[in-house]
Amino acid sequence: MIYPAGPRGSVRAEPSRHGYVSFRLADQWLGVPVVVAQEVLTAQTVSPVPLAPPEVAGFLNLRGQIVTALDLRVRLGLPPRPEGSSTMNIVVRDGEELFSFVVDEVGDVVEVEDERLEPTPPTLDARWRECCAGVIRLERGLLVVMEVQDLLRTGAGV
Repeated sequence: MIYPAGPRGSVRAEPSRHGYVSFRLADQWLGVPVVVAQEVLTAQTVSPVPLAPPEVAGFLNLRGQIVTALDLRVRLGLPPRPEGSSTMNIVVRDGEELFSFVVDEVGDVVEVEDERLEPTPPTLDARWRECCAGVIRLERGLLVVMEVQDLLRTGAGV
């Protein structure tokens, strides 16, 4: 959409905005682009997969479709969840395949202007840096924006 900008008929474009599905792992809020998030599910029954990489929690059945579930705590090197903790799943699409990210909690969709995305801090753990698109400063702290395709590379950095 184009908006008038002021003097001499100049025109300015609306700032580009993107939405991110926010989720929590331990005490950190992260986000994935809303355009790749297909749906959010409460805790699901996950069938373990023998000899799978540690971050592959297993498979879940989503209305007849088999979906690989990845535990992002394991993928990103965080400590295990406390016993009895509930989880949620963010289902994402990569090409024709569906994957589920097992997370601690799902928050709101955060809409921000592109220029608010700051570079990845060099002090971030290597496992996080390899799949981080940058960070966004929010009132509640930093939102670490993740690259879905990089998160899906199992065995990377683990």
